[in-house]
Amino acid sequence: MQKVVENVKTEYEYIVNKKGTKKAVVLSLKEYENLLELIEDLEDANDLLKAEREAKSFIPYDKFRKSWLKD
Repeated sequence: MQKVVENVKTEYEYIVNKKGTKKAVVLSLKEYENLLELIEDLEDANDLLKAEREAKSFIPYDKFRKSWLKD
């Protein structure tokens, strides 16, 4: 997962107040969409890990696929 975060390259500008304190960031629309997609991917990965921890049992993928294709 760390490699995904390392590959995120953002172009941004800061909005500062009169004292020069950073107050906001302006991203391009493309960068904003990329960040949203990354967040979604991380949420999906987190949901998967949670499901794996809480699962009582698993069906092997091959067995599931065969039964699913029969229907």
